[in-house]
Amino acid sequence: MATATASTKLAPIALTPRALEEVRNILREKNVPAEYGLRVGVQGGGCSGLSYLLGFDKAKEQDETFDLDGVKLIMDKKHAMYVMGMEVDFQDGLNARGFTFNNPQAKSTCGCGSSFSA
Repeated sequence: MATATASTKLAPIALTPRALEEVRNILREKNVPAEYGLRVGVQGGGCSGLSYLLGFDKAKEQDETFDLDGVKLIMDKKHAMYVMGMEVDFQDGLNARGFTFNNPQAKSTCGCGSSFSA
Protein backbone atom coordinates (compact mmCIF):
# COMPACT_ATOMS: atom_id res chain seq x y z
CA MET A 1 0.00 0.00 0.00
CA ALA A 2 1.45 3.37 -0.98
CA THR A 3 1.60 6.25 1.45
CA ALA A 4 2.55 9.87 0.98
CA THR A 5 6.19 10.85 1.35
CA ALA A 6 7.39 12.40 4.61
CA SER A 7 7.64 15.87 3.03
CA THR A 8 3.89 16.01 2.38
CA LYS A 9 0.72 15.37 4.33
CA LEU A 10 -0.50 11.81 4.64
CA ALA A 11 -2.81 11.06 1.73
CA PRO A 12 -6.41 10.31 2.73
CA ILE A 13 -6.46 7.30 0.36
CA ALA A 14 -4.06 4.56 -0.67
CA LEU A 15 -3.30 2.94 -4.01
CA THR A 16 -2.22 -0.69 -4.05
CA PRO A 17 1.01 -1.59 -5.87
CA ARG A 18 -1.08 -2.93 -8.80
CA ALA A 19 -3.03 0.34 -9.03
CA LEU A 20 0.16 2.40 -8.90
CA GLU A 21 1.72 0.27 -11.63
CA GLU A 22 -1.33 0.71 -13.87
CA VAL A 23 -1.40 4.49 -13.29
CA ARG A 24 2.29 4.69 -14.21
CA ASN A 25 1.62 2.61 -17.36
CA ILE A 26 -1.21 4.94 -18.41
CA LEU A 27 0.89 8.04 -17.71
CA ARG A 28 3.67 6.67 -19.91
CA GLU A 29 1.55 5.16 -22.71
CA LYS A 30 -0.74 8.19 -23.08
CA ASN A 31 2.11 10.73 -22.70
CA VAL A 32 0.26 12.57 -19.94
CA PRO A 33 2.00 15.95 -19.34
CA ALA A 34 4.18 16.17 -16.21
CA GLU A 35 2.04 18.92 -14.66
CA TYR A 36 -0.95 16.56 -14.52
CA GLY A 37 -1.67 14.19 -11.67
CA LEU A 38 -4.20 11.53 -10.80
CA ARG A 39 -7.40 13.19 -9.60
CA VAL A 40 -9.43 11.10 -7.16
CA GLY A 41 -12.72 12.30 -5.77
CA VAL A 42 -16.48 12.00 -5.86
CA GLN A 43 -19.30 13.53 -7.86
CA GLY A 44 -23.05 13.45 -7.59
CA GLY A 45 -24.75 10.71 -9.57
CA GLY A 46 -24.80 6.99 -9.98
CA CYS A 47 -27.49 4.67 -8.69
CA SER A 48 -26.44 5.15 -5.04
CA GLY A 49 -26.10 8.95 -4.98
CA LEU A 50 -22.33 9.50 -5.36
CA SER A 51 -19.87 8.10 -7.86
CA TYR A 52 -16.10 7.99 -7.86
CA LEU A 53 -14.03 10.35 -9.96
CA LEU A 54 -10.71 9.03 -11.29
CA GLY A 55 -8.74 10.72 -14.06
CA PHE A 56 -5.78 12.91 -14.95
CA ASP A 57 -5.98 16.64 -14.33
CA LYS A 58 -4.05 19.73 -13.26
CA ALA A 59 -4.26 20.85 -9.64
CA LYS A 60 -6.64 23.73 -8.93
CA GLU A 61 -6.70 26.26 -6.09
CA GLN A 62 -9.06 24.22 -3.87
CA ASP A 63 -7.00 21.03 -4.29
CA GLU A 64 -4.46 19.28 -2.13
CA THR A 65 -1.69 17.27 -3.75
CA PHE A 66 0.09 14.23 -2.39
CA ASP A 67 3.02 12.14 -3.61
CA LEU A 68 2.23 8.42 -3.65
CA ASP A 69 5.48 6.68 -4.54
CA GLY A 70 6.18 9.12 -7.37
CA VAL A 71 2.57 9.46 -8.56
CA LYS A 72 1.04 12.89 -7.95
CA LEU A 73 -2.40 12.50 -6.36
CA ILE A 74 -4.79 15.46 -6.62
CA MET A 75 -7.93 15.79 -4.53
CA ASP A 76 -10.42 18.57 -3.86
CA LYS A 77 -10.24 19.26 -0.12
CA LYS A 78 -14.05 18.86 0.17
CA HIS A 79 -13.91 15.28 -1.12
CA ALA A 80 -11.61 13.92 1.61
CA MET A 81 -14.48 13.23 4.03
CA TYR A 82 -16.12 10.89 1.49
CA VAL A 83 -13.01 8.86 0.68
CA MET A 84 -10.95 8.92 3.90
CA GLY A 85 -9.27 5.54 4.30
CA MET A 86 -10.26 4.32 0.82
CA GLU A 87 -8.02 1.90 -1.05
CA VAL A 88 -7.90 1.94 -4.86
CA ASP A 89 -6.87 -1.33 -6.49
CA PHE A 90 -6.57 -2.54 -10.08
CA GLN A 91 -8.05 -5.83 -11.25
CA ASP A 92 -6.94 -7.48 -14.47
CA GLY A 93 -8.78 -10.77 -14.62
CA LEU A 94 -10.98 -12.74 -16.99
CA ASN A 95 -14.22 -11.42 -15.50
CA ALA A 96 -13.23 -7.82 -14.83
CA ARG A 97 -10.57 -5.27 -15.70
CA GLY A 98 -10.30 -1.85 -14.11
CA PHE A 99 -9.88 0.12 -10.94
CA THR A 100 -11.84 -0.91 -7.85
CA PHE A 101 -12.64 1.14 -4.75
CA ASN A 102 -12.70 -0.20 -1.20
CA ASN A 103 -14.23 2.69 0.73
CA PRO A 104 -14.89 2.38 4.49
CA GLN A 105 -16.95 5.61 4.33
CA ALA A 106 -19.54 4.04 1.99
CA LYS A 107 -22.75 3.07 3.79
CA SER A 108 -23.95 1.17 0.71
CA THR A 109 -22.67 0.52 -2.80
CA CYS A 110 -24.28 -0.41 -6.07
CA GLY A 111 -23.64 -3.63 -7.96
CA CYS A 112 -21.08 -2.09 -10.32
CA GLY A 113 -18.94 -0.79 -7.42
CA SER A 114 -18.54 2.71 -8.88
CA SER A 115 -21.43 4.31 -6.98
CA PHE A 116 -22.04 4.59 -3.24
CA SER A 117 -23.95 6.44 -0.55
CA ALA A 118 -22.30 8.14 2.41
